[in-house]
Amino acid sequence: MQRQDPVPPGDGIKEQLTSNILRLVRRRREEDARASPSDRIAGAITRVAGSMTFIVLHIVFYGGLLLVLTDLIPVPVAFGDGLGLIGSVASTEAIFLSLFVLMNQRREEQRADSRADFTLHVSLLTEDELTKLATVIHRMAEKLGVEIDQQAADEVEKNVDPEQVLDALENVAGDGGAPGHGAPPHGAPHHDAGTGTASAMKSSTAE
Repeated sequence: MQRQDPVPPGDGIKEQLTSNILRLVRRRREEDARASPSDRIAGAITRVAGSMTFIVLHIVFYGGLLLVLTDLIPVPVAFGDGLGLIGSVASTEAIFLSLFVLMNQRREEQRADSRADFTLHVSLLTEDELTKLATVIHRMAEKLGVEIDQQAADEVEKNVDPEQVLDALENVAGDGGAPGHGAPPHGAPHHDAGTGTASAMKSSTAE
């Protein structure tokens, strides 16, 4: 049975937004279909292990065994050292569940990294397009004789270097920078480590 799309066309949602959502959902389903058998098994077991049904079954199973082995519920069969066996079974189960959870977590982290890279790429494209648009508006203002703040206009028309932004964030954080190099003073220009030249990064971004 084919699953229905979570977002039907129309219903007050713009057509482009609906199309983008459906494409993302379709891409997610394609990724799930291309997943390896081990990833599918790990995902299925993780989903089951994280459900309330799984917890209730374990409470009933292990609780019942403990009641039987402690003679609170008498049974005609002698289990011997059953408590040690329960501990071994529970420990083995915990190990395998942890491994499945780690496998599923690794896959989710890969998806998160892909989404972060996509978001960064879109942000850089947006920044570049806005910079070009600001340049066009600046030229139009010059032709129309409209007074503008030249320093602010030049600042807006700068392109942001993503590597310099990451370096600045590492310096501000303190831990990510090179040993012995703390964060630069507030308002001080960021210098490229290789060339020693001032950064072309916008001051608003650096702050």
